[in-house]
Parts: sequence; C-alpha cells; structure tokens
Amino acid sequence: MARQRKTMDGNTATAHVSYAFTDVAAIYPITPSSPMADETDKYAAANRKNLFGREVQVTEMQSEAGAAGAVHGSLAAGALTTTYTASQGLLLMIPNMYKIAGEFLPSVIHCSARSLSTHALCIFGDHSDVYACRQTGYAMLCSNSPQEAMDLGAVAHLAAIKGRVPFLHFFDGFRTSHEIQKIEVWDYKDLADMLDWDAVDAFRRRSLNPEHPVTRGTAQNDDTFFQASEAGNKYYDELPAVVVDYMNQVNAKIGTDYKPFNYYGAPDAERVIVAMGSVCECAEEVVDYLNAAGDKVGLVKVHLYRPFVAEYLTDVLPETVKTISVLDRTREPGSIGEPLYLDVLAALSGTKFGTVKVYTGRYGLGSKDTTPGQIVAVYRNMESETPKKRFTIGIVDDVTNLSLEIKENPDTTPKGITSCKFWGLGADGTVGANKNSIKIIGDHTDMYAQGYFAYDSKKSGGLTVSHLRFGDKPIKSTYYISQADFVACHKPSYVNEYDMVQDVKPGGSFLLNCLWSDEELDQHLPAKMKKYIADNNINFYTIDGVKLGKEIGLGGRINTILQSAFFSIANIIPKDQAIQYMKDAATKSYSKKGEKIVAMNHEAIERGANEYHKVNVPESWKNAVDEAKADVAIEGNADTVAYVKNFLNPCNKYKGNELPVSTFVDLGMEDGTAPAGSSAYEKRCIAIDIPEWNPQNCIQCNFCSYVCPHAVIRPVALTEEEAANAPAGMKYKDMTGMPGMKFAMTISAMDCSGCGSCAQVCPGMKGEKALVMKPMETQLQSQEGFEYGRKIGPKQEVIDKFKETTVKGSQFKQPLLEFSGACAGCGETPYAKLVTQLFGDRMYIANATGCSSIWGGSAPATPYTRNEKGHGPAWSNSLFEDNAEFGYGMTLAQKAIRGRLAEYVEQIAASDKSSAEMKEACKNYLDTFDDSKLNRAATDALIPELEKAAAAGCELSQKTLKDKDFLAKKSMWIFGGDGWAYDIGFGGLDHVIASGENVNILVFDTEVYSNTGGQASKSTPIGSVAQFAATGKATKKKDLPAIAMSYGYVYVAHVAMGADYNQCIKAITEAESYNGPSLIIAYAPCINHGIKGGMSIAQKEEKKAVEAGYWQNFRYDPRLKEEGKNPFHLDSKAPTASYRDFIMGEVRYNSLTRAFPERAEKLFTEAEKVAKENYEHLEKLSKGEIAE
Repeated sequence: MARQRKTMDGNTATAHVSYAFTDVAAIYPITPSSPMADETDKYAAANRKNLFGREVQVTEMQSEAGAAGAVHGSLAAGALTTTYTASQGLLLMIPNMYKIAGEFLPSVIHCSARSLSTHALCIFGDHSDVYACRQTGYAMLCSNSPQEAMDLGAVAHLAAIKGRVPFLHFFDGFRTSHEIQKIEVWDYKDLADMLDWDAVDAFRRRSLNPEHPVTRGTAQNDDTFFQASEAGNKYYDELPAVVVDYMNQVNAKIGTDYKPFNYYGAPDAERVIVAMGSVCECAEEVVDYLNAAGDKVGLVKVHLYRPFVAEYLTDVLPETVKTISVLDRTREPGSIGEPLYLDVLAALSGTKFGTVKVYTGRYGLGSKDTTPGQIVAVYRNMESETPKKRFTIGIVDDVTNLSLEIKENPDTTPKGITSCKFWGLGADGTVGANKNSIKIIGDHTDMYAQGYFAYDSKKSGGLTVSHLRFGDKPIKSTYYISQADFVACHKPSYVNEYDMVQDVKPGGSFLLNCLWSDEELDQHLPAKMKKYIADNNINFYTIDGVKLGKEIGLGGRINTILQSAFFSIANIIPKDQAIQYMKDAATKSYSKKGEKIVAMNHEAIERGANEYHKVNVPESWKNAVDEAKADVAIEGNADTVAYVKNFLNPCNKYKGNELPVSTFVDLGMEDGTAPAGSSAYEKRCIAIDIPEWNPQNCIQCNFCSYVCPHAVIRPVALTEEEAANAPAGMKYKDMTGMPGMKFAMTISAMDCSGCGSCAQVCPGMKGEKALVMKPMETQLQSQEGFEYGRKIGPKQEVIDKFKETTVKGSQFKQPLLEFSGACAGCGETPYAKLVTQLFGDRMYIANATGCSSIWGGSAPATPYTRNEKGHGPAWSNSLFEDNAEFGYGMTLAQKAIRGRLAEYVEQIAASDKSSAEMKEACKNYLDTFDDSKLNRAATDALIPELEKAAAAGCELSQKTLKDKDFLAKKSMWIFGGDGWAYDIGFGGLDHVIASGENVNILVFDTEVYSNTGGQASKSTPIGSVAQFAATGKATKKKDLPAIAMSYGYVYVAHVAMGADYNQCIKAITEAESYNGPSLIIAYAPCINHGIKGGMSIAQKEEKKAVEAGYWQNFRYDPRLKEEGKNPFHLDSKAPTASYRDFIMGEVRYNSLTRAFPERAEKLFTEAEKVAKENYEHLEKLSKGEIAE
C-alpha cells in the first residue's frame, strides 16, 4: 500500500500516529519531547478526529509526576491515554508506571530518550532515562528513525490495547526526535483496520464505573502480595506474540520487515554489532561499506527491548558469528556491564551461541556524535589479537584507556546524496530557513531529505550548525556532516573561530556572508582557509546579506536572502523552480502581515538568488601562510585561566569533541565544578550594531547600565590622574556631584549582543540621545576603555555618595553576573544582575532548571563572577521541580554551621582569657548575626582577633577559624522561572515560604515555559496563545502573590523594572533586609512573546504593561504590620493606556485574532475584565478597605 510522503521530524511523526489512538493526552513540557505534545494540541485545535471520531482532550499538568497521575486516573476511568516525556520527566513518572503496569492498563508513553542530570544537566540524547524504567513492567519498544517512530508508534498502541501491557515507545532525543526526514505517513483508516476494537470495548468495560463498581488498588499483606504479582505473568508471556503479529500486519500493509530483532548484513557474518536507536542507521551504512570491501560483518537492531525474548535474538543471528559487540547508549557506574549487554549475555547463555565472545561498548552519551569511523573501529576491535572487551567510542579516554582508536574515517554516504552544512547565529533565521528548504525539496520533488541542527549552549546569539542531506534514496546518515558538497557561513567573524571550509569536498562550494571585497578577503581570511580553498578548487562565493537586508527593510533577518543564494548555487533543484517555491512559501507565511512584508521577502529571494559574487581565487592562496602570533597571556584567577585555556577556548572553537578525559580530571571537573567568571574571556563579537556614547548628551543617570541584560555597559568614576592615563580613545566628562572626578560610560564592544536596550531607555539631553547604535566595526576602540575601567574598579566614596540602594548608585558597583548567554534584550538577566550588584559578594544561588540556569550556568561559559576580593555568587542547580527545597537545604546548612560557630563565639566572649578587643569583636558579630551586610564587617573585625588568640593556643579560636568562610552571614537566593514557581515547583516553594526561614525567592515571570519553547504555565494570562494552549488560554493567571501574602509573614513584591526603576531596587533591598521569607515576582518580556518592535524595547514593554493595567507593581512588607501600619503598598497608578492595544502588540495575543477571531474577542474581553478587577482589588488592599 502506497502511503503519502511528508517531511517531518521524529516528534511530529510520533504525534501523528499517537493521536489516532488517544482519547486523552496528559502532558508536561520537557526538552526534547515537548513538540509531540504541542503537535497533539495543534491537531485538536484544528479539529482533527482520532479513530473514535473525536478531538483528543489535551490537558497540561503541573509536572510530569502530575501528568503520570492524570494518565493513570484517565486510564482507570476508561479513556485511552497517552503522554510524552523525556529524562527527569520520565523518572518522575516511574511510581505511576509501576501502578499502571500492575493494573494492566493500555498506557503508551512516547519518550524522546535523553540524558539524566548527574554531575551536570544535559538536554541531549542517550538511553539513561529509559533504562531506568526497565523494572516498571512497561513493555519497551525502540524506534531508530523518524520513519520507524511513525511505523512502530502504531505497534506500541495496538499491542498495548490488545495485550493489556503498557508500552514505553522511545527513540533518540534530538538525533531522531528533531531529525527532519521525508517519510511515509499513516492513513488513519489503515490504523483503524488493525485496531482490535473488541479489545478497546473490553478495556472500557473493565474500567472503573459506579454502574458496575469494583475496588482496585487495595493494600495487600505479606501473605498474598507475592502470589498476586506472579498471577500477571501470562500477559507478559503472551505479549511478544502480540507484538510480532502487529509487526507482521504493519509489514503486510506497507511492505516493511519489522521484527523484535532485525538482522542486517552478510548472511555468513563473523562479527556482529547489537544495538538499538539511531546508531543502527549509521551502522547499516558501515555494514554495506565493509561488506562491499570483502568483509563479513552484520548488525542486530533491537526493537522490542522489553519483554526481551532470547529466542527472537538467536533466531536472527547468523550461524557463523564468532564475536559480538553490544553497544549501550548509557553508563551504569559500578555495574558489571550496561543493560543491553547483560541482556544479550543472558539470552545467549545455554544456546548454540553460548561460546560466542561478547564485548561491551558505551557510545553516544549526551548525543555525542557517532560516526562511521567509530563503528568501523568496533568491527576492527573484534578482529584484533588484543581486543578491548570493554570499550568506549566517540571520546579519547586517556585515563582509564577504554576508548577505541579511530584509524579509518571513510565516507560511507551512498552515491547521489548531496550534503550541505550551514554555520549560523542563533535567532538569525538560519535554522528556520533550512527547515523551510527541506520542506520545499521534500514537498515539491521525489527526493529524500534529511535535516539535523546542532546548537551550542547559548540562548539566541549562539552558534548553530545545520546539517542537510538530499538524495534519491532514503538517508541513513545519523551523524554530523564532515564531507560536504556545499558549506555556508552566515557570520563573517566565524572565519577566525571555526574550521568550516575544511568540511567542503574538493570541487565543492563555499558561500560566505560578508561585506568584504576580493582584496579585503585576502586580508581577513586566515591562511589555512585560503590555502584549502585554492588547493581543493573550492567554488568560493560571497554575498553581503546584511547590506541587502537593510536595503530591503528586513534589518538583520537575512535568512531568506541566504537561503535563496543557497538554492541558486547548490542547484539541487532548478533555480527558477526554487525561487517560485520560496516565494509561494513566503506568501503563505507572511500574507497575514500584509502585502508589504510579502513583497520585501519576495525581493529578498530575487536578490539573494542573483546578487552573490563568485570570487576569483588567486593562485597565491596556495602558498598562504599566517604570520606567527605570539601567545597572548591570559590574566586572572589561576583556576579560571586554566579552565579557559584548556576547556572554554576549545569548546568555543567547536573542538570540545576532541577533548580527552584527562582534561576533565586535570581541571577537577569530575563533579561538575567550574570556576567563576569565565564568560569574560569569550569576547564573542556577535552584535551587528552596538551603542556609541556621546558624553555631551549624557545626564549620568546610569539607566543604560541598570537595564543592560549582559552587563556590557558600565559607568566608571575616574580621578584626574586616572583620566590622564586613560586610553587615547576613551571619552569622559566632569562627574556630576563629585568635584575633581571624571565620569565615563564604558562599553564592551566584543561582549555586546546589540539589543539596543540601553539606547532605548536613554533620556539624553535636549532631545538628543547619549547612546546611538552604530556598526560594531566602528566601535571596537571602546573595548580599550571598558578594560581600563574594569582595572580601575568601583570607588567606595562614589558608592557612598550616590547610595548603593539607588538606581544610579547601584550601577557603580561591579555586576557579578556578566556576559551571559541570554538572548539579546533578555527580560530576566537585568534583575539577576542587579541582585548581584547589591548582594553578590555574599550570595548563594539555588537556580531552578530553565532559561535562568542555561544563561546562568551552561558550559563552557560561567557568567557569575568574582569581585576584587575573590568573593561572588556561589551558584548551583539541582533539578527543575525541587529548587525551593534545594535552596532551603542550603539555608539549613548555613544555619547549622553558623549556629555552631556562634556557640563558639559566645564561649570565647564569655571566657575570662579573652581580651577586651576580642569581647568587643564577639559582641559586634553576635549583634549583627542576621544582617548579611553588617555582619560582613563584624566578621572581618573578628577574624584577626581569633587569629591572635589561636596563635596564643586558644583551641576554640582555632576550631572557629577552620570554618571562618562560614562565619559571615550569607544572603540566600532562590532563582527560577514561572514554570517552576507556579507549576512544578509550587509545592516546594509554598513549603519553603511557609517555613519562615530567611530565604529570598526571585521569580522571572515570562508567563510561559521559556526554555522549552514557550509552553503555557499557570502564570500564562487568559487569552494568551502558547504551546499547549493553541486556542488561547481559557483560565486566568494564578495569583501567586496573594497566596504568599496570605501567610502574613512573607515579604512579597511584584515588580517590572522598566515601569519603575526605583520601585524595583527598593523591593529587592527590602526583601533581602527582611529576616524571613521573601518572594519577588519580576515581569520579564521574552523572545517567545513576539513583541512588535523586538526585544530592544523589552524595558518599554514592561512600562507599557503597567500603564495598561496588564501588570501591577506592589509590595507587601510584614514589618509594617508589626508597626500597626498597612503592610500592602500599591506602587502602580491606575491604568492610563489601552489594555487591548498593549496585548495586540505581542504575537502571543494578536495571533489568536487571526486563527480564532471569535474566541479571541471573548477571551480578550474577559482578560480586560480580570485586569480591571485585579487592580480594583489591589487598590482596596492599599487603602486598607479589605484585609490581605
């Protein structure tokens, strides 16, 4: 039966097939599985019908544990129920998985298998999560590709319903979940033909129902529990046959050959690999390559992992096999071997294959790329006279020496495949354009297409590498492209950072987006690149996409221009056809935004296809040699410098894959530790335009520094002497309020992201801004002034003059969060940066997983840094769900340790042997014990006295000094987003604030799950469109501040920095000074909101939100209540702007008016009503008319 072919990734394929069998989907977002749930929600919103003639009821829960509970309940009540998850999310489901399996309910969990957090978080793929579930009683079915996810996803549902055993259907996170392929798609009629409708009916009849009541889930005692467990064995004994039957039905319908174990290779193979997951696709290529050269090798692809049927494995093994290598995509420390290896050993024991040698290898952890060369090494190891029986591939293990050496690296890609590689900047549109290219080729030709996208750890503004393949046959190359027919570099600065052109095959094409002429290319390109281009006859093209984009009116969004140039140069399909297809796609995408936008994109397509330039490569390039460069000394903390040289720099050069294990041992990184302040060494130069400071227009307000998301613009106070010694190009002016001193606003050109927030908030003078955005190339000299300012450092007399608790004064303090990987214009980082300026020298930070943990602690860069004393935020991340408890644990640790030290100090103070100076120091220390600011000075005075006493033999002083770094009161902060605070972590947050302990919680409220792509949370307001809320959220935002205020002893603040700078800093300082729990909820515009005008106006958007009554600023201080005053203070004035106009300036709202106009009107009307009622309620609280 011929099926329709469509272009999609593994997640979309799984969503398509699972939708057919699903009554209810209980979901929760987690990377990389979230798109499955989002697609399901979109299908339901579009009124797609499942096999039962209904739209799927999609429900987002507060956590994966909650989703699993809802799945269990829904199944128990008779609805076929599905969920989608990965990693820690799957682990949170395990308790319910035991229950669901124990009750023989036909659940299917679709899992894009991902790493688990251990020494570090990793969002990329391996099998650690699914292996943790092998004891739950779930059957486990593995798909190796997007096509298999489509096909075997059906088998999972069909077999679960008929066999009464729940299924965990899994595939590799990212490598399969996000790999785009042109695949064959199920027609729901064919799925209906295979469904056992009688089994569906029997399931519904068995479900809980008051009309035929039973009791299920009882407590059993030691006399019966064991027997009852064993009574279910028959279902597992019968299930493999059910799976085989459905595989055969699928095979009969679509001409495949799915089996629980599939063999691929020579019928007389002597060396065989056993594996499951996407590596099998790569291994098939290697098998073909080696056998074509006369080898005898094979591969067993595992599909049905649980139940593991030994007979099915031995049935497919060739009789000739002498050696087997089992590949596991996980690591089980302390085990005798990884899971699949142990299963294979047990399966072969007692069979005719019992004497076959079986080796075990680990590969691909955290989506580590697995290449043909590595698979060849596995086969070569099996024929070696001295084989490694335990090994790893893909890394260089020079510590335990388990890794196999790669001696061959063949190109196993079949002939006729065109390979293309694109180097882009996150959020520049490169990835989106490439996905569009795949869709164009996939939808308009008979060619197969594959796309895979690699990202670094930054948010937008990081490196993206797109890997695209096109051909006439199905594409199995599940690894990065290293031998390409076409390579494009979309950012010119990359030529000095990465080895890109070396990936181009001889005679291939290289496209560089840059403004350089042919003569300037000779100056700017490194010799290594020029020589490779000349020696290998590379067709070299340039295009000035930025210039074209500005001329057309697209600004920095040059993706369409470069995509058009690609189609013209690569010639995968005829140029004229490609241009027309691109124009059709642009018309479809942008028609709702107006004819002008459509016309601009059509012009971009035409000009991109025609205005690139072929470079006449000089013969002299063959002899190009770079001038010898002296190593530049890296200054700073010794640990940080070593980390930068040996870890950060290689990673940022895209060489992290080449780092040996010894590097991590030498740097002490085994436990996930990284030194602070490494981001300052990156100097990424990613901005197109950066601010230029004009002193004559500056009023020295420091607003620009206050709002800067990346701490790249900073005020510096200089003495006359320092000003005289400043770099020649450094600008300064007389400092207001500090006679004899100079004021400079310094800008780090190389760290700036070019968001323009600073210029947007600058009040300027007489209508002229003090900050104007200019091309980065014209502003590089500002870097010298910035570095000079850093060396000068803060001046205490200036801070004392302007007060560190004021907007202006705070900015003369060093930010201890700098140059993070946050998006340009990020709404979160200005708050965190400000907190570090106020308290960073004494802060602990417990950070929930999410955007703030990624920009705050994602390798290789560490943006939290130290001051001149070496002090700075001590930052750590546990999990997503437990962050409040994690921070609470830190607080308890401080309380225990400092409590002991306080007892020592009390005893010392009470001793007759203590000097008057010692007693005074002890008294001051104890009197300021709970004040993090004053206690620092008291501690600094106490330590010298303790040192004197210790030197004189005082044992108690000696014991106290051992823990002297714990003596000073620290400031405990708990950071996280609204997904954590309002949803998955709310129970913990509620418990922690209820404890009364002195913790400070800062919630970055973006009103969506920002890190996983913009899913709805309980912070999402009514009417907002988000993932999992495709038709607009129907319920209002959770009132987290009111919940916290109800305790009466929690300090609560609602802030929006851009609306009121003073209120924001006042709230933060009040919260920290309160000796009890505090909760600050900070409005943070996000790139997911789709703000008209972009993220450069994030601060303005905050102001507009308050003016329109969308957000309210207020503070609740329990101390005022103790004084007999009203603890609640409303800082926002009554709304003066249109609520409707405000929300229509964001895509998350205005898109609803296009998709569902009637629903939009209804929800927006309700939203306005809710906002009005909310302000009226707060106003009454402020006036004392009602109690909080």
